[in-house]
Amino acid sequence: MKQALIVIDVQDSFRQRPFWDETEYPAFVEQIQSLIDAAAARDIPVLQVFHTSVSNDPANPFALASGHVKTLKELRLAPTAVFHKTVHSSLYAKDADGATLQDWLVKHGIEGIIVSGIRTEQCCETTSRHASDAGFKVVFPTDATLTFAMQSPSGQHYTPAEIRDRTELVLQGRFARIARAADALAA
Repeated sequence: MKQALIVIDVQDSFRQRPFWDETEYPAFVEQIQSLIDAAAARDIPVLQVFHTSVSNDPANPFALASGHVKTLKELRLAPTAVFHKTVHSSLYAKDADGATLQDWLVKHGIEGIIVSGIRTEQCCETTSRHASDAGFKVVFPTDATLTFAMQSPSGQHYTPAEIRDRTELVLQGRFARIARAADALAA
């Protein structure tokens, strides 16, 4: 099966948000970097996706004018292709020519994707569900995704570990195969 690694929203924009927390960041960088390196070594396309705002207000860290829509400095990658999106699913992201990520995957005969990046329960989970519904085999290496603590409307506090556990629960066997980064690439 021909695979591609999708690296979602691993960008400086998040460092500008009040919820940014460095606690789990070093482990995340180690796992996603090892996955990127393994994919590159096996000639598996590495596709980078940036989340951008429709606003061009430089005060918005997701606006291109902010200067924060760039790869987090600790990460090293030479992407096969780069896409930008303004919605949660990366399949809608577009390259410089206006082609969507989904178009790119189909054009290149990709049957399976590995989803990595920021935030576990938002763009990574949404991309996984969309890709599964579009017919792709999805692998979700949770340790190569990052999220942050959240509070529900009822006041319940959720840790990143609890959010990751919930994401694994709802994706496994329905939308994706849950894996560790070390086991995400097809044999």
